[in-house]
Amino acid sequence: MQNQKTIIYQLFPRLFGNTNTQMQVDGSREQNGCGKFNDISVKALKAIKEFGITHVWYTGVIEHAIVEGYPESRIANGNPLVIKGRAGSPYAIRDYYDVNADLATDVNNRINEFKDLLDRTHKLGLKAIIDFVPNHLARQYNSDQKPDGIEDFGTHDDVQSAFSRDNNFYYLPGKSLLLSSAIQNRFPNSVYEEFPARATGNDRFTSSPEISDWYETIKLNYGIDIPGDGKKHFNPIPDTWHKMKQVLFYWARMGVDGFRCDMAEMVPVEFWEWIIPQLKQAYPWIIFIAEVYNPQLYKSYIKQGKFDYLYDKVGLYDTLIGVMKGERPASDISECWQQLQGLDRSMLRFLENHDEQRIASRFVCGEANKAIPAMAVSAFMHQGPLMHYNGQEVGETAEGVAGYSGDDGRTTIFDYWHMPQHQQWMNAGAFDGAQLSTAQKELRGKYQAINQMARQPAISNGLFYDAMWHNADNANFNAGACYAFLRYHDVQQLLIVCNFSSEAQKIKVKIPAHALEIIKVPRPSKLRFTCQKSKVTNSSGTEELINTGLAIEVPAYDYVIFELGW
Repeated sequence: MQNQKTIIYQLFPRLFGNTNTQMQVDGSREQNGCGKFNDISVKALKAIKEFGITHVWYTGVIEHAIVEGYPESRIANGNPLVIKGRAGSPYAIRDYYDVNADLATDVNNRINEFKDLLDRTHKLGLKAIIDFVPNHLARQYNSDQKPDGIEDFGTHDDVQSAFSRDNNFYYLPGKSLLLSSAIQNRFPNSVYEEFPARATGNDRFTSSPEISDWYETIKLNYGIDIPGDGKKHFNPIPDTWHKMKQVLFYWARMGVDGFRCDMAEMVPVEFWEWIIPQLKQAYPWIIFIAEVYNPQLYKSYIKQGKFDYLYDKVGLYDTLIGVMKGERPASDISECWQQLQGLDRSMLRFLENHDEQRIASRFVCGEANKAIPAMAVSAFMHQGPLMHYNGQEVGETAEGVAGYSGDDGRTTIFDYWHMPQHQQWMNAGAFDGAQLSTAQKELRGKYQAINQMARQPAISNGLFYDAMWHNADNANFNAGACYAFLRYHDVQQLLIVCNFSSEAQKIKVKIPAHALEIIKVPRPSKLRFTCQKSKVTNSSGTEELINTGLAIEVPAYDYVIFELGW
């Protein structure tokens, strides 16, 4: 049975369903509006599925710290000194057992509203992924929804010890938390007291974190004496491991199909090696995606840690951004798979997510269409999953200052805001794209075509062959602008060429004799190359193909796919 390629749609509920168009910088929930679970309707999910998606990553589901709480529902206001933005960071968890009340139409029924969303998702044949944030939590963490018998983090900590195996936090004994003036001056009338101070989520073991730190979070202790000798104390199992096991099983029982694990590399691989098999034994279909940026850790987090997929950020993403911006030649893409040493099918490819700048922003390309060849490479190179970020497919630009988030080309995750281009597709809840421009419709259509093509057997289940080495000295091939490769399967063989240039490329692509041997093409023979888009067929003899190349034209900022036949 063939495996379907996993295609993920990262959906940020706070912004996804917000129809407000008039925004105030640093505006409140009431002023700027906030998307809800209920906004992610059957219509929305059907449109997402038709787009070619298999999994939806609902970002910011678990309750995180917010400034304006819901006191009438026993959700206290948060202290703005330790919250980034009025809406708060989705990665400063306030209660691992609750959902973000901002996303509920009826705050007192918020868990059931999320369960209903899961039910809608599953009924349409989609899978649901949520964030798991294991490395840190909010400074004002307080679970009021934890099941009976579960204790809060830090309840029994020895606060006089900088490190103790069963402490949940790292402490700075005898020191009070002293926020920097850059933080304090933002809210001069607010006071936040913490004694003893606790280390920040980005491993800052200081009582005086800076505004550039993850000052709003507390680092969780997994049994490594980081402030001391760095030794690991994993036997017996540290208390934090057990607490996190309870959290993961809670959401798995609710019906979540996968976890995107925030900053997984900051949590010891031994924890993942311990917990992931336990979850998979009970819920075999659950997938684990790791946010890991250090290539030296890739192998251990896949082989030892048992993750299904890792971010391919430092490799393919960074390279493709450079190629799109004209700072690197397309031939550099070959280095990405070479450095992975066979781990390709475990790498999650993307061009946008909540941490990265929008392709259409002035900070990257300033033109959404330039992403198409890069997205084709991301989708077609290997069997691993592909990810879209909501709004990417209609050219979201993320312009302007929202509040805590500056004007940096990223869609804010800290503020109550909107996505103007996405709102045109949403069309006040119709999710039919009626307000999109012709260019936006064409762009979305190109992304959808990529998703559909990714289901082809040669791409979803076939193998990869890089043709660039055989064209390195080819005077009729532009290796600076074009990237050529083969995908092959018993039932299908494809030649794919992507053009990153603003001009159409008339080139001749040579295919190595070694590739034809692997694909089992008889020599000599006549080959037919049928273009997937235009159905135009080119012909070439095997010897001509090896020595001279196949003459093709690739449109600007586009790709072509030829299916081989003989």
